[in-house]
Amino acid sequence: MALAGPRRARATSLTPVRFGLTPVFLESDLALLRALSSHMAAALGTPVELVKRRTYQEVVGLLLAGQLDAAWICGFPYVRHADKLSVLAVPVHRGHPLYQSYLIADPSLRARSLADLRGRSHAFSDPDSNSGCLTTRWLLAGRDLSPATFFGTNFFAYGHRNVIRAVSSGLAESGSVDGYVWETMAETEPGLTSTTDVVARSAWQGFPPICCLTASRQGAAARGIEAALLAMADSPAGTEILRALRLDGFMPESPGLYDGIRAMSQDLESRA
Repeated sequence: MALAGPRRARATSLTPVRFGLTPVFLESDLALLRALSSHMAAALGTPVELVKRRTYQEVVGLLLAGQLDAAWICGFPYVRHADKLSVLAVPVHRGHPLYQSYLIADPSLRARSLADLRGRSHAFSDPDSNSGCLTTRWLLAGRDLSPATFFGTNFFAYGHRNVIRAVSSGLAESGSVDGYVWETMAETEPGLTSTTDVVARSAWQGFPPICCLTASRQGAAARGIEAALLAMADSPAGTEILRALRLDGFMPESPGLYDGIRAMSQDLESRA
């Protein structure tokens, strides 16, 4: 999410631009957050306030209420509120705007599939997370099961990093986690990921997008954020933040990118 370049995508006043972040791995990296805020402010020509909350619901609620100019959310809340939200940019990871949900487990279980986790304790990330909840719920629903009937116990850790910590420490025997977060932590905190096994990977899905209210899509703040994100890889400072995030850059939304997540969401709703 870094932003800069020879051309500034300026907002029209010094009113702070409010940018929301859901609880992803970078929440604990204060230096990265400071660099992100400073770089966005330089690119937009106006102060930038990064807004973090404990849950996805809180961040999405602020966005829907017009209290954020944009937010890096998840594909699941985006498809649920697609009538009110527009995608400004999509992160590109390893050449594609895609990621996977991972099922992880204590290595001692020697689990090789979801079926091997029956009766085990399981950590989900957040009720509104695609990779950290929806995908696993959908897989279970296809077998006429639910987390309550399949796992011995299950709980929400509220953050993908927290899911990995829970499994690594033995607080949970298995977990549902964002594959991008797990792969990034495998580079930055291998001591945690090395004590977990990746049991299964989902189909490729649309990477968590940066969204704004559709009603504000043509406003100065939204347009400035969009332009700055799409140009991020063009500046040294932006490239450095992308490197820290393990991202290649940002791109506009592609048609159908979130169809898979939408289909899972609708399927679960039809079964309720």
